[in-house]
Amino acid sequence: MQVDSSSKVHPDARIADDVTIGPYSIIGPNVTIESGVRIYSHVVLDGHTTIRKNCKIFPGAILGTPPQDLKFKEEDTKLIINENSIIREYAMLNTGTKGGGGETVIGKNCFLMAYSHVAHDCHIGDHAILMNGVNLAGHVTIEHHAIISALTIIHQEVRVGAYAMIGGGSSLGKDIVPYIRAIGPGFDLRISGLNTVGLTRNNFPEDVKNALKQAYKIIFLSHLNVSQALLRIKKELPAIPEIKHLTTFIETSKRGIYR
Repeated sequence: MQVDSSSKVHPDARIADDVTIGPYSIIGPNVTIESGVRIYSHVVLDGHTTIRKNCKIFPGAILGTPPQDLKFKEEDTKLIINENSIIREYAMLNTGTKGGGGETVIGKNCFLMAYSHVAHDCHIGDHAILMNGVNLAGHVTIEHHAIISALTIIHQEVRVGAYAMIGGGSSLGKDIVPYIRAIGPGFDLRISGLNTVGLTRNNFPEDVKNALKQAYKIIFLSHLNVSQALLRIKKELPAIPEIKHLTTFIETSKRGIYR
């Protein structure tokens, strides 16, 4: 373990032998840091925080501090950052709350850019990207491969579906279904099409893309209500995993979806 002499590492912290910790960082007693992790300067790791293998934590990031929730009573809740994720400058990630399941979780291969904030009990899927200044309230779910552009704010308990892309400066108060593009300004959000570029970059087969295009037209362009659109999708489109995920996402929405 390579630790700069100016950093303070609690003796009870569990840190792999090959971890690098830069100047003026502070590591608390309940922190676990696995192999291959690099901690840059002026980083604070506190609480019951686990950093899995090969993550990079950049200067000024503050991870594992208590949730900004008045109901929090010093319970032993967790922050987990999974393998190969990158947390850039001055990002802030809080632990979970007892009422929200007790864990804030960042998936594998995620990229959280400067000044992003992930509040208590959020769950971010693998390969998700949060650009500069993205702010997530508590209990937000970002599914895998979703991209949230800069300065976007997301209300409590909102979900953003897999492979969705949100334009910069947006404000989300309802769910964004998987596979689509959406953009603000503010809460005046509009759906701007299927995320065809994202689907192509991630090697979706043509038949899957065609099915999702048909589903998009039914949900957003047919003037059917949500229940009618779901019935039509189930009747007319193949029961492939992507279509099943899309319909299940809509059926389980608590806040409603943007259309």
